[in-house]
Order: sequence, then structure tokens, then C-alpha cells
Amino acid sequence: MTAAPWYPIIYIRGYAGTQGEVEETVADPYMGFNRGSTKLRQQWDRSVIRHIFESPLVRLMKDHGYSDAYANGTELTGSDSISWRTVWIYRYYEEVSRELGRGERPEMEQYAEGLGSFLRDIRDRICGDSPRARDAFRVYLVAHSMGGLVARCWLQNTRLREQDPVVADKLFTYATPHRGIDLRLIGNIPRFVQINNTENFNEERMREYLRISSKRVPVHSLDGKFPPERCFSLVGTNARDYEVAGGLASAAVGPMSDGLVQIRNAYIDDAPRAFVHRAHSGHFGVVNSEEGYQNLRRFFFGDLRVDGQLEVEAITLPPKVQRAKDRGSEVRASYHIEVCANVRDTRWYLHRRTLDEGSAIIAGYDAMVKSGKPVKLFTQFLSSAAIVSRSSYMGFSVDLGVLVPEYSVGGRLLFEDHFEGSYIFRDKLNLFVRAEDDSLRVKYGWDQQRTNGAGQTVTLAKTDGRWRLDVPVQKEKAPGIRAQLKLTFSV
Repeated sequence: MTAAPWYPIIYIRGYAGTQGEVEETVADPYMGFNRGSTKLRQQWDRSVIRHIFESPLVRLMKDHGYSDAYANGTELTGSDSISWRTVWIYRYYEEVSRELGRGERPEMEQYAEGLGSFLRDIRDRICGDSPRARDAFRVYLVAHSMGGLVARCWLQNTRLREQDPVVADKLFTYATPHRGIDLRLIGNIPRFVQINNTENFNEERMREYLRISSKRVPVHSLDGKFPPERCFSLVGTNARDYEVAGGLASAAVGPMSDGLVQIRNAYIDDAPRAFVHRAHSGHFGVVNSEEGYQNLRRFFFGDLRVDGQLEVEAITLPPKVQRAKDRGSEVRASYHIEVCANVRDTRWYLHRRTLDEGSAIIAGYDAMVKSGKPVKLFTQFLSSAAIVSRSSYMGFSVDLGVLVPEYSVGGRLLFEDHFEGSYIFRDKLNLFVRAEDDSLRVKYGWDQQRTNGAGQTVTLAKTDGRWRLDVPVQKEKAPGIRAQLKLTFSV
């Protein structure tokens, strides 16, 4: 019996709108999980970087010894010797196909019920009658777009899991509309538009099949049915490169989206998440991306979770704005916070939120300073197995920027002694971490102190199962900031 963390991976693909898309989907043995890319991003001169990403499926085979679940034209059976390190495809669209099924679209509850049956069948094929193996059996769920709602329906709709349920260890979603799909002109997709199951993205309908207990509970909540820390949401922020329907879908949804799902709708409440500049699908899509795969492998198999928050103690204003405030004028401002996190020796980001890409964090002065509530910046998972260079330390960096906002003074914008869009603070923090028994050794330092280096070393003791490090964030000259970058490490 294979021990954790090498559980079977079950991939659940996203929505197929037309019948032609359904037939194309079922004709693909891996339903998109085998599709790679050669395009990473545009460089400074607008040329596209050529970067071979073989596909999530191939990389799981190369990096972690997984294999697919097919042999002799069908899925592996109980008579075969089946490894726990196997990737399975939940082919729920086959019953919608006119060639392989009945050509009818079931309701979401039926898709989810079929997922439960599929998982039980996988368990039976791998474990047989062994009580020890069956008791230890777990699965990883990986879902794109609507596939994440199928997974959540199975996890949250307890009626579907009453009989002999399989235990899901973790859920990873790519670009799933966890709060439905909103259009710029009409808002949430109306429930009465029942064309090829589009009502599944309506919030009222979602509350039904997810069995949300109360209207006070947000629709993107797991509602106590599954631990949110066992989930990860990958959020795309590139609306421009989503080319479905000749760009009409992207135009209808608007910016601050992946072209189909708005950023604010694409994550599970209270769950770890990462933002990457990728589209919903296509050559620059989230699934066939290095960023997506690297987040997935670290979430499933990584050694260390790192949470970053910014705790702001004070923000100073430009001199003329401050004088107006001192005379009694009302001053209002919302601050954009940029944060990019990546690991050492890479050309891609695990997490990227910037103003230019429409994904920066927005926080008001009162929310940051007066409330004393920290601003959540990122959650990142690190893996010693994924280290490229010869080092015992896991290296990563956090590029942090707080921008000068527009200042509204007495209801009018004031621009006289500052440049809106410049930075109150911007620097890159370099970190190198290594676990040593119950302690954590951390080398760290800002770029302005030592480019790409770490001038300080601390050994952190574990408290309440976690290690904590506070790094000062400070700029004296107005407009300036005094804050703490609070890092929490956990396994």
C-alpha cells in the first residue's frame, strides 16, 4: 500500500457549451489535461517567450512518477495491478454525447452523484477487499472551471455522500466560478436562461445544488462540509487572451477577470489561493501553464505553507494633503497593493497581482490603519523536491509595492505635490528557509540592502504548530508607510 501523499488524482474538466464542444471533449482521452503550451508571456519588446510546458499530465509523470489509468483501450480494471500514483479522468460528458451517450444534459446533482460512483469504483479497483487499504484510501480532486462546481456539489451536498463515501484529501480548482458568472450589463447569469445548463452558474441555482444552509452564508463558502485549508483556488487575471467566441465572452465579462470568470468570483471562501496572469483557457490558459502546475504540485506534495500579511501601523500623507487634513478637510484614499511571489531559479510567478494587469489588492485607509486588520497578500506552498539548484534551502521572493493613490480632499482630487501611481514603498524580499527538527532556519533580506541576497539569519521556534517572522516595511519620507510584513510558516 502506498502511503501519503501519493494518492490517485482525479481530473474533472470544465463546461462544454455546444454539442460540438461536447463531442470534441469526449473524443479526447484526457479531456484537456494532456494539453501543454509553448507560450509563457510577452517580453519587454512584445515578443512571446518560448517555453515548453508539456502538460500537467506529462509533468506529473516526469516529476512524481504518476501514470495514466488506461490500458488496451479502456480504464484499468481490478484485475490489473494499479498503482496509487494514477491519474484518472472523470468523463462525465460522455452521457451528453450523441455518439457515446444519450445526448441529454443531466442536472448538476447527477454529475456529482456520478463522480461519487466513479470514485468508489476507483477505490474498489485499487484496494480490492483489503480493509487496511480501503481505510487509508484518499483522492486528490483537480478541476477546471465548472468541474470545480461538480466537485463542490459532491463534497457539500451530503445527500450524495450518504452511502459508502470516498474521502477526498484535497481539492485544487483552476478558474472555477465559485460565486457564479457575472456579465457586465446584467450581473449574475439569470436562472431563466436555461441553455445547455448555463443556469448552473446562477447563484440561486448554485445554492440549491451546493446545499448552502442559509442566505447569510456566501455561495463560495464550503459551509462547514469540507475544510477550506484543504482546497486551493487558482485565479486567472488575463482577460485579453481569452479568445472564445471571437473575444465576445471576454467583452461581456469585462476586465479584472480571466475572460470568463471575474477575479472576485474565482476562489473558495477562506481557502488558499494564487493569482496568475493567465486566461480561462487557450494558449495562455491556466490549466496548460507552468504557473498552474507548479502551484498544484506544491499544494499536493509540498513541505511548507507560507502565508503573508501586511499589518499597517501608519501611512503618512503628502505635505499639502496633510495640511488640508489638519485644517479639517476630509481626506479619502484607497491604496493599490501589488505583490508577486515566486521561487528561486524560475521564469514564472506562483502568485502575481499588479495594477497594470487589473489584479492589484485595493485597501482603504480605514480598512488598513484604523481597523488594525492585516491585509492578506499571498499563500504560497514550498517543496524541497522542486528545488532546482543544489541547496538545502527552499528559496523564494516576495516583490511588494504600495502605490501612491488619488487623494480626495474635501471632495476634490489633489495632485499638486505628488505623482499618483508612483510607489510609497517598493522592494523585493528574498527568503531562504530550511526546516530543522521543530525549528525553522530563515535567511532573509530586502533587495535594497543586498540584491537577490539575504543579510539576516534567524532560527524560529514553533508556537502553536507554526513559525512566525515579522519583517519591517518602512519608508520615512511622506508619503510614507510604517508596517510589518507578517510571515507565517506551517506544515
